[in-house]
Amino acid sequence: MESRFVCQASAAFGLEGLVAEELRDLGMSDVAAENGGVRFSASLSDIFRCNLSLRYCDRVFIVLAEGKCYSFEDLFRLVSSVSWEEYVSGTEAFNISAKCARSRLMSPRDCQSITKKAILERLKAKARLRVFPENGAAFPVLVSVHSDLVRILLNTSGEALSRRGYRTWNGEAPLRETLAAALVRLSPWKPGMPLYDPCCGTGTILTEAALIAAKRCPGISRDFAMEQFRFCGGVDFASVRKECEESCCLDRAAGISGSDIDPEPLRLAQRHVHQAGLDGHIELSVLPLQEVSLSAENGVFICNPPYGERLSDQEASRALYRDLRALKNRHPGWSLCAITSDPGFERAFGLRADKKRRLYNGRLECTYYIYYGIRKPVSA
Repeated sequence: MESRFVCQASAAFGLEGLVAEELRDLGMSDVAAENGGVRFSASLSDIFRCNLSLRYCDRVFIVLAEGKCYSFEDLFRLVSSVSWEEYVSGTEAFNISAKCARSRLMSPRDCQSITKKAILERLKAKARLRVFPENGAAFPVLVSVHSDLVRILLNTSGEALSRRGYRTWNGEAPLRETLAAALVRLSPWKPGMPLYDPCCGTGTILTEAALIAAKRCPGISRDFAMEQFRFCGGVDFASVRKECEESCCLDRAAGISGSDIDPEPLRLAQRHVHQAGLDGHIELSVLPLQEVSLSAENGVFICNPPYGERLSDQEASRALYRDLRALKNRHPGWSLCAITSDPGFERAFGLRADKKRRLYNGRLECTYYIYYGIRKPVSA
């Protein structure tokens, strides 16, 4: 039986519940949401499956040690308590990063330095190593310090899980893939229903919706840091990948389309759709929002319109919000969902949302507004 590890899946504020739900669906145990992430227990094979499958998570970490630290001596002792000789050979390129908040240890640089020193001293004593060339695989360690609680975390993902691999250029206002997937999940849309993004830009929302509909693991076409870890040598990565690939059926990705008034981002959207392997499954067109008119009685609009953060852009953005209301009026059976940081959205839209949710687009606090469609009564 594979050894199990205490793990942490990091997530943007507001998405912890979605990540916890995903982890339970994947069969992980001891799942518990907390601010900024979700704790769970998993084997190494399960951790790899999580990296391949999680849509709303930023990274998956193994918790190597945790405890209260009030001084750098405490931090040195905590790091030294980890059996580093079981995880590394000594040739790894140690990549130490640190985040500090509301604690006595508030210098990320010093935390990085102390952590690396403690790792090397432990390896010298326990593995009897004297030379550390650091010319091997990357070994990314995060020192997380919050309210004097320190966690020593091993980053099994490497690059953020939002880096799916299909998006090569982000455009002027990029929407992180993990957030785009969350907007789809939090909307009334279900696979098989029509979905339309009238401000689609480079197509991230549409692409994520198609991946969800097809049940395609978002990380299936990329690599992860743990694939190079010495202590993960017993994991059959190829078999886990194959198992994840077998659940995908692109034919389920249907009825997903969008438009934008600017042809330039649409060219990028088409490239991203192609790189995601979704050619023929997403329909894109150059079309002003005011001219969007769809024949389906029911469906869901999901969009990330301009926020109007600068005063010079605010009036244009709020005019667009009024156009979104007109779009909703033209399609009374459709639900409409929009994310923005503009607190004047509802006033410009002219209607209070049926549901609201606070989310973060990067560091920008936003609100996700959901307006439900009017359902026609079923005749007797």
